[in-house]
Amino acid sequence: MTNTETAAQMAPATRTPSPRTYLMCRPEHFTVSYKINPWMEPTKPTNTARALAQWQTLYDTYIGLGHTVELVDPVAGLPDMVYSANGGFVIDNIAYGASFTFPERQAEGPAYMDWFGAHGFDVRVPENVNEGEGDFLLVGDTILAGTGFRSESRSHSEVAALFGRDVVTLTLTNPNFYHLDTAIAVLDPLTGDDTANIAYLPSAFDAKSLAILRDRYPDAIIVGEQDASILGLNSISDGYNVVIASRATGFERQLRERGYNPIGVDLSELLLGGGGVKCCTLELRR
Repeated sequence: MTNTETAAQMAPATRTPSPRTYLMCRPEHFTVSYKINPWMEPTKPTNTARALAQWQTLYDTYIGLGHTVELVDPVAGLPDMVYSANGGFVIDNIAYGASFTFPERQAEGPAYMDWFGAHGFDVRVPENVNEGEGDFLLVGDTILAGTGFRSESRSHSEVAALFGRDVVTLTLTNPNFYHLDTAIAVLDPLTGDDTANIAYLPSAFDAKSLAILRDRYPDAIIVGEQDASILGLNSISDGYNVVIASRATGFERQLRERGYNPIGVDLSELLLGGGGVKCCTLELRR
């Protein structure tokens, strides 16, 4: 029986939202002046005012859902700082800092760690290259950890030792999905025994990683290439409400079938830098 057949037979679950705290960064300096991922084209004009307006809609959506949003000040010369998910990984008030692969983003790591320290988090300076919650996703008590393009696999053992949790390594093979949060959406982070609480794009992973995902999450939502290609999987869920790319209409339908409430937001300007809803959102787990 395929995952699609399984999904069709499942009755929509009753789901409950829970309030979250997020860290975001206004895209005051957003532009695309270099190319470090396939989405970025420095010769293509960007509109900072449009990016700010779209970001504000995302911020207002979170506030309207009852979530708390904290802000880190943007730094001139760091146009990608708006993608706050890459700034660290936070569990139980411990903030594991980011160490970026490309020189263009490396100053973001200290900027985010300074913010964490000033706001009462126990900051841990990383020993290995990692790009924060872009490549670390908490699913129940398990941490799914991405590698292949950005975060080094050695950072996975560092995270396992730091947080004392099971860390599952997944290898990305498609450069369009260079962070784990572009290829997997965590739909119910608080439920560890639900085999349907993630969505993912199979073609983003190597065979070993795909086998792991199929074994662990046999009822996961399998998202199509079209929705994934606009970073539809780069989404945020509170257990019921799922904020997604507004153009990811197929994923929207799949979510409704499973009892979630998808909310579409247009972040097309920020997509020019290779980021979507999740990229702009770092969860602060105190």
